[in-house]
Amino acid sequence: MSVAGGEAIERPEARAEERRAAGVACGAHALHDGYTDLIVVMLPIWQAEFGLGYGELGLMRGLFAGTMAAFQIPAGLVAERLGTPVVLASGTALAGLGYCLAGASAGFALLLAALVIGGLGASTQHPLASALVARAFAGARSMKALGTYNFAGDIGKMTVPAVASVMLVAMPWRPVLALIGACGLVAAAAIYLLTPRYGAEKAAVQDATTDAATSAGRYRFAYPVLVSIGVFDSATRMGFLLFLPFVLTEKGASLPTVGLALTLVFAGGAAGKLVCAFIGARIGAIATVWLTEGLTAAVIVALLPLPLEAALVLLPLIGIALNGTSSVLYGSVPDLVTPEWRARAFSIFYTGTIGSGALAPVLYGVVGDLLGVPAALLLVAGVVTLTLPLSLALRPALARQT
Repeated sequence: MSVAGGEAIERPEARAEERRAAGVACGAHALHDGYTDLIVVMLPIWQAEFGLGYGELGLMRGLFAGTMAAFQIPAGLVAERLGTPVVLASGTALAGLGYCLAGASAGFALLLAALVIGGLGASTQHPLASALVARAFAGARSMKALGTYNFAGDIGKMTVPAVASVMLVAMPWRPVLALIGACGLVAAAAIYLLTPRYGAEKAAVQDATTDAATSAGRYRFAYPVLVSIGVFDSATRMGFLLFLPFVLTEKGASLPTVGLALTLVFAGGAAGKLVCAFIGARIGAIATVWLTEGLTAAVIVALLPLPLEAALVLLPLIGIALNGTSSVLYGSVPDLVTPEWRARAFSIFYTGTIGSGALAPVLYGVVGDLLGVPAALLLVAGVVTLTLPLSLALRPALARQT
């Protein structure tokens, strides 16, 4: 009776911790991704305010994203020493402070410094919030929880820039950024207070010697393979989005139609992040990768000869396939590393995918210049199929988790 009574007491506490972990992670993801995309709204305003050229505008966007990518691995390492609550809260405060300083910037140099500070703060979110979700939702539930977390980022991308745009109608841009930055400071305090304090995780939760030898031996290449699949997947997404407006324009699309088309892709992508996580939890990561990546390649090829109206109908589907794979890949990270390596593993994974997403448009753009847009898109479709044989290499490692 006492054991049963103990379990009855512990279960609500565990559920409460899960809800707090999910709330902190999803809230942080929404805010940080919103901060990242808010820069796009601000670029025309900064151009008019400071007389900037397109190269300087590109430098600002790249500086924020580059700083965020470069410091994700250090953020994971620092969190191993200081703990997730301190580092994630500090990063959120830095991201908010960056926007407060951007609102007070008197020139281009100070604006760049503010964006570096914001990017440094943003580097903490992906690895630490993902690891927090994976820690709170162990086992089969992890993929669904990480898919929900992944979806929350898209909510932030839509919400924060939209709120800022409405505020900019009513007031100057400097107080708008100060207020939005202040939200980050408030969120940092909430993150610090609400993040569950989990103890240090130990590597040997399973049967000691055998599983340790298995991880270090036969399956030691599984995690790098997963990162490679993520790199190809991210490169495909950015390569496709680079060429889509030009393909549609060639079919006779006007500028508003191109905008609608991108909205259809992004809406499908947001849904795909959530839906594919649940599909992956049911049929497995490898089967889902084959489904989503195979569908991506097929729809990209099918898009080229279709008339505009039919192409628009396909775009939500390709959005689901393009973005859906990411949730399955994120959800597989905890299965391929020992618990104490989760934050570090997520930081490496996100660094690889964000880096490939930044580099891919440059490389595919060169191919487009040399061979034309249709040939470049066929190459994008061909490259994504490389993920299919790669995913088969994960089968032994993922099979031992089931």
